[in-house]
Amino acid sequence: MHETAEDLQALQALLDRSYLVAGDHLRSIITPERRVAAGELAARLQGMCLLVLATATEDGRPMVGPVDGIFYRGAFHFGSSPDSVRFRHIRRRPAVSATHLPGEEFAVTVHGRAVPIDLAAPEQAGFRAALLDVYVPRYGPEWESSFLDAGPAYARIDAEKMFSFAMNAA
Repeated sequence: MHETAEDLQALQALLDRSYLVAGDHLRSIITPERRVAAGELAARLQGMCLLVLATATEDGRPMVGPVDGIFYRGAFHFGSSPDSVRFRHIRRRPAVSATHLPGEEFAVTVHGRAVPIDLAAPEQAGFRAALLDVYVPRYGPEWESSFLDAGPAYARIDAEKMFSFAMNAA
């Protein structure tokens, strides 16, 4: 896990605030015993977590598509081509929603703003290392130079709300 104690405290506060403002229907599904605490959530979200990411078109229509999600320091990050429709939307309208749903027994949904990040910036060294930890074993050492350094755009979702659900939550 890459999360610090402070990251986990902030994540737990976000989960608690989100739950407090959830509607009755959502709370009938995410009952107290099905909530996932910050520490368990960070532990479950190791490696690449496929996200379904929603952006909005200029006329307000939602567009949804899959992205590789990396949960790092208590926030989802994702990448795409800098000239993708997805990043064109984000540059104009940064509000996004994303869901990680590996099966009906576990789900995480986040609503917030996509904030582009510069992988070459010194403050992103930890995230860049996390990407290498995920993708080099999968695609080989050339992934760093052939893909990572080739210029994909990455963004972090600064969450305004986050909901987590597990059928077997402790």
